[in-house]
Parts: sequence; C-alpha cells; structure tokens
Amino acid sequence: MSTKPKAILINGLLTTAALTAAFPLLWMLSVSLMPAGASTQLPPPLVPSEPTLTHYQHLFSQGGLTRAFGNSLLLATLATLLSVAFNTLAGYAFAKLRFRGRERLFALLLGALVIPGQVGMLPLFLMLKQMGLVNTWAGVLLPGLASIFGIFLVRQYARGIPDELLEAARMDGAGEARIFLTVVLPLLKPVLVTLAVFAFLGSWNDFMWPLIVLTDGDLHTLPVLLAALSREHVQDVELMMAGAVITVLPVLLLFLALQRYYMQGLLMGAVK
Repeated sequence: MSTKPKAILINGLLTTAALTAAFPLLWMLSVSLMPAGASTQLPPPLVPSEPTLTHYQHLFSQGGLTRAFGNSLLLATLATLLSVAFNTLAGYAFAKLRFRGRERLFALLLGALVIPGQVGMLPLFLMLKQMGLVNTWAGVLLPGLASIFGIFLVRQYARGIPDELLEAARMDGAGEARIFLTVVLPLLKPVLVTLAVFAFLGSWNDFMWPLIVLTDGDLHTLPVLLAALSREHVQDVELMMAGAVITVLPVLLLFLALQRYYMQGLLMGAVK
C-alpha cells in the first residue's frame, strides 16, 4: 500500500474512533438543550429542535448548584495544591535523598497499590471521627494529601535529574531546601502539571468519600448533589444531562488546556 492511501486509511480510522469516543459527550450536551421530555421520543432526536437553557437556569436558581459548584472548586483546588506539595517532596526524597530503608519502604508503598481504596474507608472514617473531622472539608482533604501513584510518578521523573547537578549545587553552599526550590522544581514542571491534573480530576469527580464524610447539605460537592437530585428528578433526563455537562465541562477544559504538559510528564516519566 502506498503512503497516501495508507495515511488516508489511518486518519479515517482515527477520526472514526475519535467521533465514537466523543459521541456520548456530544449527545449529553445536545439533550441538555432539549425541552423537557424531548429526549424520550422515539426515535430520539440527535439535535434539539428548540434549544433552551431552561434546565441550566433551574439548576442554578433552585437546585443549589451554585453552592455545590463553589464547594467542588474550592475542594479540588486545595486538594491539588496539597497533593502536589506532599507528593513532590516525597517523590524527590525517594529519588535523590539517601536514608536508611528507602528502597524497602518504597517497595512497601508499591505493594499497597494492589489494596482497593474501599477497603480502608471504614477504618479511615473511624479515625477521622475520633479526630472530630467528620462533616468538615479537612476530613475530605486529609486522605488525599499524598498518594502512592503520585509519589511513584514524581520519583520516576526525578530520577532523571543528574546527580552531578545536585552535587554541584551542594558544593556551592546551597542547602537542601534551596536546591529543591531553585534547581529541582523547575526541572519537574512537566510532571508537576501532570500530577496537578490527576489530583484535580480525582478530587472534582470524587463521589464516594465526600458522600461518606459530609453530612451537611451545604457542604455537598457537585457529584453528591447531582446524585441527590437524580432521586428527586428521576424522569427529568434533560435536567440531569444539564447537571452532567456542568460537572464535566470544567475538567474537560482543564485537560485540553494542559494536555501538552500532561502528556509530556507521563511520557518522559515513563522513559526515565
């Protein structure tokens, strides 16, 4: 097969795969703009005959979505900042600092990856209850301060930093804190963006843990609020689709904006 037909075939297959993956998102957006009950018709319309923003207006005016959106944004931002800080420090320590039991401790952390997170929810909840952190945002944030995957990601990337560069900084009189801030952090920029995207997406989309910890409705996040609304408006498909669009759109835009750094951090970390 010559180069041009082969390229057309490959591009056609990739375009088909992309459209197939994007169709549920496009359908969700289309249904959210339809009048009430329009999506249940047979056959269901692909595009709204009379686009309307009524469902979005209802969610923000009566559904409490404004408060839940603010809660999710605040929690996701704090979780991202804290996760990046703790995971970066731990990952760099495992990669470049020498201390007793380093390799064994890291192997133990990797072994804990096979344990499902749901297994630790009950003991974690009981610990937070004894600390008085149930129904607080601190109780939501505390378990996500550091993750094994985040530590592993930063460690793999930081191992590619030349030891000679760090030794030269030490010989010039720089302390470990200054080396980390002025030498290491600029070199870790791609993996930090990748880690931040992971942390933000994980916190923004998290449903189970906020549902367990937060009992006050004023503290509920978007996923928890939408689950509660779905029980009250089980037949309002268009309304629920509007809520799903509001939940998905911020993280989708964030991923598209940081896609270049995200992919660079993943690929370079894997190679190193």
